[in-house]
Amino acid sequence: MTVLDKLEPREIFSFFETLTQIPRGSGNEVHASDWVANFARERGLEAVQDDMHTILVKKPGQGGLENAPPLILHGHLDMVCEKDEGVDINFETDPIPVMIDGEFVTANGTSLGADNGIGVSYILALLDSKDLPHPPLEAVLTAMEEKGKVGASKFDASQLAGKRMIDFNWITDTEILAGCSGDVTFQVDIPAEWESVPETHTETRLLKVRGLVGGHCEFDIQLERGNAILVLARALNRILSEHDVRIANPHGGAQNNAIPMDADVVLAFRPEHRQGIEQIVQDLEQTLRTEYELADPAIRLELGDAPGPERVFSADATARFARLTSLIPNGVISWNLKVKGVVESSNNLGTVRTTDDGARLMSTITAAVTSRKHEVFDRVRALAGLAGGGVTVEQFGLDAPEFPYHPDSQLLKVAQQAYRDVIGGEPDVHVSQCSLELGMFSHYIPGLDTISIGTELHDLHSPKETVRYASVAKVWPLVRDVVGRLG
Repeated sequence: MTVLDKLEPREIFSFFETLTQIPRGSGNEVHASDWVANFARERGLEAVQDDMHTILVKKPGQGGLENAPPLILHGHLDMVCEKDEGVDINFETDPIPVMIDGEFVTANGTSLGADNGIGVSYILALLDSKDLPHPPLEAVLTAMEEKGKVGASKFDASQLAGKRMIDFNWITDTEILAGCSGDVTFQVDIPAEWESVPETHTETRLLKVRGLVGGHCEFDIQLERGNAILVLARALNRILSEHDVRIANPHGGAQNNAIPMDADVVLAFRPEHRQGIEQIVQDLEQTLRTEYELADPAIRLELGDAPGPERVFSADATARFARLTSLIPNGVISWNLKVKGVVESSNNLGTVRTTDDGARLMSTITAAVTSRKHEVFDRVRALAGLAGGGVTVEQFGLDAPEFPYHPDSQLLKVAQQAYRDVIGGEPDVHVSQCSLELGMFSHYIPGLDTISIGTELHDLHSPKETVRYASVAKVWPLVRDVVGRLG
């Protein structure tokens, strides 16, 4: 018996639990893609994988809808891999420790992958069905959606005949998503100007930011949660204002579209400066606890043991890293004046990694208006130019367009009526601040009629991620009904 064996609908939770046992972090989708390919071929379905491990599965129509226009189904294979401090897991090889907690399915100390594993499970169940009426299906499961939508940017959409699409990458069962923002991801490379550790800098400590809540860079960006990388840069700037310090091995965040929960950097300094640095860290931690009393009450700023590095950033590069990082725009930048209460543009500084040349920051700008997105990107380029020292800024992945709202969408009208008949009540038609691959497919396929149907998910891109299993039981009949109406 499996963990989710007793949950209904069985066909959805069976596929979902299978997905949780297959490592599928962004960039590591090959095993999940191969599993879907084998699943399809065992059922006599056409399956095509590309070099990014995005997979397209085609299934003929059935139940009287054999000659209906094709329907595209969309989800993404990858998940964001986050874990609580102290949890021992290798996301490259280990399964997700899925569990049931009251009304929710969650994971024990890690992100769950319900984003977008539940949506993919609906698609697999439709492909697996033998008696559910549906038009010819073209199921596109993309790779690296969570990391710049790279898989979708490389997908050959000419393989698709459909002009209507249902996406399942949404997070609530009370809405039908009918429009969303676009995004662009960029990376900032900061040369280290590597030096040997100065003979005077014999003391080394690890400056750590811990205890943050994190979350999704779009759904949670307006909650004013702490960004561990920015807190680290703030602390480093404060220390540098009084002490001669060199740094090594900056590291933080899990992925560009997750608000970073932790970050750290090795400090090398003179032994006589130890007490002063410890006092700065202690004082700043108290300040941070006051500032984040509501948004991130468990925030911690600590100094821990660290082995002496073989090399360090130069004094200029150390200062450049701290100053530039702290100045990159982050959080909500503008609010949507057309849709009250919705963010128009934002940026999330998601990761910092040590490279052979120094340090690389990766960040994602989300915007409902393309020009806003580019304006923020231009500001980052301007900052890099002022920083000097060989700092460069480059786009990563695709400049993903927004998905425009079309109130006359026929697919939206069908879904609204199905919702009334199956669930009851009136669904909210929502235009979101988030960026999904819907905008890209709308761009690839002129005239594409598309919507997104979701399930109740919480705390995406974090170890607190959950899905309410009653919501899955609520949504699956809706999905079956909608596709059965598309003759």
